Amino acid sequence: MTVPPKVRLAGRRLLQAVPALLGIIIITFLLTRALPGDPAVYFAGPAADAASIAEIRHRLGLDRSLPEQFLTYVGDLATGNLGTSISTGQPVLQEIITRLPASLELTLAALLIAVGVAVPLGVLAATRPDGWVDHACRFVVTAGVSLPTFFTGLALVYVFYYLAGWAPAPMGRLDIISLPPEHVTGFYLIDALLAGDVAVARSVLAHLALPALTLALFTLAPIARMTRAAMLQALGSEFIRTARAAGLSRRRILIVYALRNALLPVVTTLGMVFSFALGANVLVEKVFAWPGIGSYAVEALVVSDYAAVQGFVLTMALLFVLLNLVIDLTYTLIDPRLGLEE
Repeated sequence: MTVPPKVRLAGRRLLQAVPALLGIIIITFLLTRALPGDPAVYFAGPAADAASIAEIRHRLGLDRSLPEQFLTYVGDLATGNLGTSISTGQPVLQEIITRLPASLELTLAALLIAVGVAVPLGVLAATRPDGWVDHACRFVVTAGVSLPTFFTGLALVYVFYYLAGWAPAPMGRLDIISLPPEHVTGFYLIDALLAGDVAVARSVLAHLALPALTLALFTLAPIARMTRAAMLQALGSEFIRTARAAGLSRRRILIVYALRNALLPVVTTLGMVFSFALGANVLVEKVFAWPGIGSYAVEALVVSDYAAVQGFVLTMALLFVLLNLVIDLTYTLIDPRLGLEE
């Protein structure tokens, strides 16, 4: 039985990710134990005596040696148990499942906005070097790289919520008078549309607009810059000159030949930007009180919540592995020859 090339590629990428995941588990475990503060002291409260703190430390397993704690942690991971968060009292896995869709919805919305603006802007800038579009592209790239996300978010809130009154209060994913849609995907916008609830969908869009725009301004800069550079290189290639000499239309040359050949570095950049956006989510979620996984990780770090921090890092590592797999498979769609390489 012949295994399809894409299946072999996916299998190789997953096997290559196993050592990386093992290293992440070990490093995360050691780094969380090096964090300042004692979770047992936080959990016991300011009025607890030494005996109560020692009892809680024993209950949490923190009085054992590091090798024993690590073996217990790996054993729990093997059964799908990420532990219990001491800051919320809930299982970490349940918290991640509940909060992760909010972060992914925000990140994907921002990437859609960024790609929708950056790719056409980069293409136009490459076709008109040193023109006003090219200068506008450079300005957007410079602004996107220079402005911190928390500053951009606060500025947008000040202008569109405080001054203009167009945007809702930056307090989560929905108005306080609206009920969340029935859970299907965890993405409020998709769930509201599936339920046919137009009012909730409008509320979700209104609350999603400013945080998604904040994150999009941060992510579109590298996408626009890479699109412009890749298109300039493609348009100066020999095959483009041959296509022009053959009498092909400008539109066909630009879209079918130049843009398709420029997509590989753009897709690579898009994967990197997605990773950066998940990290930048932390600040955006704090500014807009967005109940995502980033704000959950920050709160866990403050109180040295080992289980929550480890669960967050492991989740992000798995997302990056899946993202790299998707990028590799996307390469084979853009250039089928890559799927045949062993």
